[in-house]
Amino acid sequence: MLQRALGRLPSPYDAGAIIFFAFDLLYLDGCDLRRLPQRERRRLLEPIVAGREGAIRLSEQVEADGEEFLRVACAHGLEGIIAKHRERPYRSGRHDCWRKITCTRRDSFVIVGFEPSTVPGAIGRLLLAARKGGELVYVGCCGTGWSHQESVKLRELLEEIETGAPAVNLKRKGAVFTQPVLVAEVVYRAWTDEGKLRHPSFKGIRERADDTAIYELK
Repeated sequence: MLQRALGRLPSPYDAGAIIFFAFDLLYLDGCDLRRLPQRERRRLLEPIVAGREGAIRLSEQVEADGEEFLRVACAHGLEGIIAKHRERPYRSGRHDCWRKITCTRRDSFVIVGFEPSTVPGAIGRLLLAARKGGELVYVGCCGTGWSHQESVKLRELLEEIETGAPAVNLKRKGAVFTQPVLVAEVVYRAWTDEGKLRHPSFKGIRERADDTAIYELK
């Protein structure tokens, strides 16, 4: 939604509806605050933006059990949480004083084909599908999560079940379609507006023995 609001793609969202939630303060009235602990930077930030209803607002701070709070955030469909050490100064880049912890989902999807890798004999991407009623619907591709050896073995396995008749309504140049008899376990972040998997990562494969385990679209 942010990309659409700021970019040139058609969007029902107006750029004026974008809100910036401030959660840290690094500089104030000529003073560099980066050496102060996070709790002190937060104390200085609050009177500046607290209570505002405009485009810049104060991000709520939650002091709670991290694992439980993450479960609640994920249950509400949020991307994840940011965890910060209250007694640490600010440091740019990735450090142990803060963590971005993302929500992930794990589901089963039918493999309906693959794209060859530029590396001879390996898989580039898996083409995945979910159930909708009695049909299979294409939900995107997965191109990560396996080693080179696993990629080669996976391609050998899929080449044994190649078919000229795709199991989904999909035209994709260079794709090799397969019979929908294998299922991939996939970890992913969320669904895009177009109904595709966001940031999927391959975790394993099994035979399609039980359709009830396959993700079903609403």
